[in-house]
Amino acid sequence: MRGRWLTSAVHAGYTGALRPVLFRVGDGDPEVIHERMIETLSWVPEPMLSGLRGLLAPADDPVEVSGLRFRNPVGLAAGLDKNGRAPLAWPALGFGFVELGTVTPRPQPGNPIPRMFRLVEDRAIINRMGFNNDGAPDLANRLTRLGVTRGNNRLGVPLGISIGRNKLTSNEHATDDYLAALRAVAGVADYVAINVSSPNTPGLRALQTRAALEELFGELDEARRDIDHHDPVPIWVKVAPELTWAELDDVVAAAENSGVNAIIATNTTLDRVRADGSALQSRHAAEAGGLSGEPLTRKAREVVSYLARHTDLPIIGSGGVTSPDAALALRDAGARLVQVYTGFIYSGPALVRAIAEDWASTDKPADTEELS
Repeated sequence: MRGRWLTSAVHAGYTGALRPVLFRVGDGDPEVIHERMIETLSWVPEPMLSGLRGLLAPADDPVEVSGLRFRNPVGLAAGLDKNGRAPLAWPALGFGFVELGTVTPRPQPGNPIPRMFRLVEDRAIINRMGFNNDGAPDLANRLTRLGVTRGNNRLGVPLGISIGRNKLTSNEHATDDYLAALRAVAGVADYVAINVSSPNTPGLRALQTRAALEELFGELDEARRDIDHHDPVPIWVKVAPELTWAELDDVVAAAENSGVNAIIATNTTLDRVRADGSALQSRHAAEAGGLSGEPLTRKAREVVSYLARHTDLPIIGSGGVTSPDAALALRDAGARLVQVYTGFIYSGPALVRAIAEDWASTDKPADTEELS
């Protein structure tokens, strides 16, 4: 009873008071708001974060994936804190695991501004950030200064790091970039996610062919075993929602043949329709970039369901997780864990609590309050 009441109170406080203020910061520019939010969270002292965690975090509901123990099945998706500036804050907000990045081996500024757009009418975001980041070595150094090493549970939850190639690196040399990034972060990451599916780096999605993936995964598998022969870091791969079933079969085959440990489904989409097939309503609907949020709900579920039927690899559901019902639909389709980004922007930490509470319950979530 207390949990449900607290979740509703946190939701009301965020959507009724904090979100309206946040959405007006920096003349409403989503990227400005994003950066200020991360900066603010990075300043919160650890004792205060511990108190916040005691208040906001849901009860433990452990899930094991890739040899890791997750306190609850709700994770922070890559992109929200790509440079790892506030890694200690996310567990305090209830997340059961945290994925930082995507980072590249060398720093890069990303695409020209403006490059992030909030589609409020559609409960969605379009971004064309382009892997703007300070570089994998910088992220690893920042985490090391915080006392993070692989497996030491410094955050209290598993820590993943998403890696990609630099924009100016051709696909012919992409493996070199992924290897450099892997080596930079392997000592601080509990798992490493391979991003070959962002739509905002030219040509990146072409790496999702079976031949390209088998070469990439094979090299990464060899490298992680060189780094730690007895306990190589788990590798997950994140796929695009537009892949055909045959292309997903190729991803599965490459992953299974190369020792990849899990598949994240899915990244953002280039489609511009709502989950029910109707047109987007926002004036930003025609902006270039990857679309995330509620419009991706059905497609992400379809991809998760297909993958779960065609591989024994764990599936992590990502895309359209804007409500407890959406998260549970991914679970019922075969996801072992889910990741949240856009849903958190619209609903705040109450969404994390609500998903975790419903996930742990034997009851179906039909009678739970929809977070909006």
